[in-house]
Amino acid sequence: MYRFHIPDFVRHFKLNIMLADMMKRSPEAFMEGAEIASVYGIFPNMLWNGGRFLHGGCDARVMREILAQFNKRGIACRFTLTNPLLKKEHLDDPFCNSIMKAANNGLNEAIVFSPLLEEHLRKHFPGMKITSSTCKQIEDEKELASELEKDYSLVVLDYNFNNNFDVLERLPHKEKAELLINPCCTPHCRRRGEHYRSIGRSQIKVTESLEKTGKICEPEPFECECMLKNLYQTVSSPLHISPDALYGRYAEMGYRNFKIEGRSVPDLNVLENYMYYMVKPEHRDAIRLEMTLRLTKNIKYF
Repeated sequence: MYRFHIPDFVRHFKLNIMLADMMKRSPEAFMEGAEIASVYGIFPNMLWNGGRFLHGGCDARVMREILAQFNKRGIACRFTLTNPLLKKEHLDDPFCNSIMKAANNGLNEAIVFSPLLEEHLRKHFPGMKITSSTCKQIEDEKELASELEKDYSLVVLDYNFNNNFDVLERLPHKEKAELLINPCCTPHCRRRGEHYRSIGRSQIKVTESLEKTGKICEPEPFECECMLKNLYQTVSSPLHISPDALYGRYAEMGYRNFKIEGRSVPDLNVLENYMYYMVKPEHRDAIRLEMTLRLTKNIKYF
């Protein structure tokens, strides 16, 4: 099987439900063995969030229904709990804990960065599978091999390993390794760690402002043109993994988990990634058109 982890269960809710239903309805159009293993993301204003900033509104009924819609299709919701700046006092956040309680059913998952938060989740929400985040920026082979030996459901590799085949061949537990196949970032970006910290500061600042004043303040500015790239502006990157390589060389090495990024980009860009990686070339135009048309219709899922 080829297990895809796709973005985002809130921002791209309709698109991802449509994709799941399309794969069930027209399996002949999709690559054999391709499946949606999880949809990753966060609900608005979760202080523990990292990787991409998110604020807004989402009431409790809607959040429960989003979880239910994916879970009843056998798809995990995987929470991006990767804020690198969490402190002990943040672990008691009532909203984050209430979401974890609702999701703690043995199917849903959490992606973690902070050892503090990881310990908290393992203690209080044992039904949540735990994934090690690419935000850790592990670029040392021995450190990465050690991470794969730990009690994680999956380890998302730093994308700088994507085409380092010497290392990829040697890594243990390839079945636990997850590759980010369409990164928009530049190789060995020197600003990446600070970008994650900036997002973390903004998530804490905005969430705490909302709790104290009822108002959403502006997030910390951080300019990065890479985040605006579409799929075809990234295919020439040395970090890119093509469909032919994915279903060929990587699969032959034993890799089965593949992450498509796109939490903060428009539906149509994410859709094009799905066509590129998951749909057979001869069916892409028809599936793309049908899904684009369905995106424009007022389809209610709950």
